[in-house]
Parts: sequence; C-alpha cells; structure tokens
Amino acid sequence: MIIKPHILFLKLLLFAVMLTTVSCREEVVIFVPEEVEITAPQFTSVQAFYLLNEGNMGSNKATLDYYNFRTGRYTRNIFGFANPDVPKEMGDVGNDLGIYGSKLYAVINCSNKIDVMDKMSVKKIGQIEIPNCRFIKFYGGYAYVTSYAGPVEITTDYKQRGYVAKIDTTTLQVVDTCLVGYQPDELDIINGKIYVANSGGYMVPNYENTVSVIDIDTFSEEKRIEVDINLQCCRADQHGNLWISSRGDYYENQSRLFVYDTRHQRLVKTFDTSVSSMWLDGDSLYVIGVQFSYVTMKNEVSYALINTSTLEQVSNSFITDGTEQEITMPYSVAVNPITKEIYVTDAKDYVSPGRLYCFSPEGVKQWDVRTGDIPAHFAFVGDNINEK
Repeated sequence: MIIKPHILFLKLLLFAVMLTTVSCREEVVIFVPEEVEITAPQFTSVQAFYLLNEGNMGSNKATLDYYNFRTGRYTRNIFGFANPDVPKEMGDVGNDLGIYGSKLYAVINCSNKIDVMDKMSVKKIGQIEIPNCRFIKFYGGYAYVTSYAGPVEITTDYKQRGYVAKIDTTTLQVVDTCLVGYQPDELDIINGKIYVANSGGYMVPNYENTVSVIDIDTFSEEKRIEVDINLQCCRADQHGNLWISSRGDYYENQSRLFVYDTRHQRLVKTFDTSVSSMWLDGDSLYVIGVQFSYVTMKNEVSYALINTSTLEQVSNSFITDGTEQEITMPYSVAVNPITKEIYVTDAKDYVSPGRLYCFSPEGVKQWDVRTGDIPAHFAFVGDNINEK
C-alpha cells in the first residue's frame, strides 16, 4: 500500500491544530503535529492505538504516537502539542504504557514519573513520582507499578531492593509499597496474586533468579519462586499459567521462556526460545527475540508463535511473506484484539526514528510508517476491549 504523507508545515504548527474523531460514544480530540495518511477508515470496537517511543537513555526523547483506525491516519509526537506548557515534554525513556478507565498512563523510567493523561485528548491531568519506575498493571481501582527504587548504577553490591507501588487511580496517590527482589521488571495479576519478575539487571553477573508473589489483599510478599536469571517479561494466560522470560547472561546462558502453573505452583515447561518482547492474544503468544552475545558481539533475531492452551510452539515466525528481512532491529510486537492484525516495531540503530510495520493475521505486510526513536509500547483504545 502506498503511504501518502501530509506533513504539516512549520507555520501551521503555530496554530492549535487538532484532529477530531467522532465515535458513537464520545469525541476524540488530539493535537496533530505531524500526520500521515496510511489506510482507509476501519470501523470496529477498537478505535485507535497509542505507541510510546522510548527514546535512547539520556536523550530526553520519549514521545507518543497515535494511529486512528477510523480515519486511517497516523500521528507522530502528539504529547507536546496537547501539552505545550509541559517542560521537556515526556522526558527520559518511555518504559510502559497502559489505559485504565478514562486515563492513559505513560511510565517514564529515568524521569522517575508516570504521566497521567486523558485517554482521548492526551491532555496531562496528573503526575505520579516513582523512582526508576518500570512497568504498570491495573486491578480493582488501583495501578501497580514496579520500581527499581535506586539509581541507574551497575554494581555487584547494589544495596536497594525494588518494590511494587500501589496507586489509587482516583487520587493518583501512592497508597502503599511492597518490597520485592532487585530490579523488578514486568508484573501480572492472576487469582488475587501479583507476580513480579525480578531481574537483578544492575548486579551483573550476580543476577536475580526469582519471581515475587504478592497477595493483593494484604499487599505483602508471600514468597519467591526460583525460575532463572535476569527475568524480564511476565504474562498470565487464561488457563492459570504464567509465561516468564529470562534474558540470560549474554554469554553462555541463553534467553529462554518458562511456563509456571499458578494452580499447582510448579514450572511445567521450558522453551529454548529467546525473548525480548511478547504479546498475548487469546491463546496465541507472539514472541520476538533479539539475543545479543558478548562472545560473538552479534545479535541473533528470532520470531515465534506459541499456543498457550497446548503449550506448543506453532511456528518459527508469525511473519510469512519474508518481509521480516526489512526489519533491522525488531523491538516490540502487538496484536489488534478485534482484527488480529499484527504490529512489529523496528528500533533500527536506537538513536534515529524507528519504524512500525503492520501485518495481516496471516503474516503478510500491509503497510509501514516512520515512528519516534525506539518505538516500544502499545495501548489500544476502544469500547469493550481488554485495556491493560
């Protein structure tokens, strides 16, 4: 499909240019700094998605992009234009993104904050201060956020354990914290328990190897489960299993994927599949692996599709037309919950604009578009969909 660029000239940016989309329930108002027409309008209960671009650490270049299914238009860097009075815009390293109720939450890691916005207008309505914050999940009116707690510092003698912060989504106040392991990354919630993947990533080579289990009612750590070193991703499926990834040590210990049965409290399967990003849609787990080795000083790229019901790998790639060869550095994956279109981002060299690719459910490329630097985290907007 041919992309037709409609870049707004600098003089037009002096005005309050806005994109307005009308749905059956509410009006979406988004400031438009740079817009690209990609596809024909598409009408389902999924109206749009946001894409948070991380920006390289120290560059202060986290940005937010927006794709509107009902106009077929992709809008880059919308946060600054919706919030012209916010200094430095989003800040340093956009680490996670989620929607809960009427609010959009952007976790900005090295800026030690969570920007809270109206999910339709992107207007900033609050800010939550959490040091070295990482990932976010929602449950029962609260947001749960992992925090490294201490500074960005690589040392085998790291003193500060991480924690999970409990945030009231009405007041946007931290109401409690729970200590976990060192450098906790992703978390998920299943059957009244919060599972937290502890990485120990700052303590190389003495990585953590546990998942913390927090009782959500008492908000206290019950136990830790030994899994593997340098844990990262954590996803709960609809069968009571938790899918947990290890980054490995970048030498002899490879990245792998583990399945933990929360009902019987035991590891049930290990996949020798490297994982750097994954997305769970129904019983389909889409996996991207970029495995760097200090032995070869190279990256090995892989893709996988796994059935979480049968615990079997279905395919070595969910891209079927060979166009994965266009992607320099695959960074993240997402799936439209209604149409099942697959989105893969390309971080390229990590310091210049990346690219977003859209594939059909069958894995055939539909379109691609330029993004901000290091495109990474998706949040879909729509009625009656499972927002994060």
